[in-house]
Amino acid sequence: MRLFDVMSPPEVLTEIQRATAESGFGMASEPLTGTLLRTLAASKPAGRFLEIGTGTGIGTAWLLDGMDAASTLVTIDNAAAPSAIAQRFLGHDSRVRFLVQDAEVWLKQQGGDQFDLIFADSFPGKFYALDEALHMLKVGGLYVIDDLLPQSNWPEGHQTNVDRLITTLSNRDSLRLTKLAWASGIILATKITQ
Repeated sequence: MRLFDVMSPPEVLTEIQRATAESGFGMASEPLTGTLLRTLAASKPAGRFLEIGTGTGIGTAWLLDGMDAASTLVTIDNAAAPSAIAQRFLGHDSRVRFLVQDAEVWLKQQGGDQFDLIFADSFPGKFYALDEALHMLKVGGLYVIDDLLPQSNWPEGHQTNVDRLITTLSNRDSLRLTKLAWASGIILATKITQ
């Protein structure tokens, strides 16, 4: 039995992956990250979730698969074409709201919203506008980031950004971290104080 078969992916995932491949989009979340997102979402009944970096909706599909009927998800991306794929396959789900705009600007304008889980899968909310993203995380909430192990599509010098981010997060007294050399490299953090 293949590992992916054991994961029991969301039914819509195959269609999203096919559309993703046809579009040439190369930055989709991988299945191991997806299973973790689904499990974490299931741990927050009636939760409020934020995904920064919708892409084509692969991570979105996994989050929705773990969420209960009372949960809601806001997912944001500045690229209309990948987001359109996500909306085509997932837009019928009333629990999700898609935003196509600059996530950094959106994060800086929010202020009061509080989320139970934030999955930052893009530069905003991770490499910049980090303070704004973490401010929006509830105490006891989960902050998840991936793509922290070297990738073939990284821009020149990106390892420095990753190292700086890991150090910054590790030095925050308000967070408890687990660093996982698993999947594409993941940090799972829980906010313990405001």
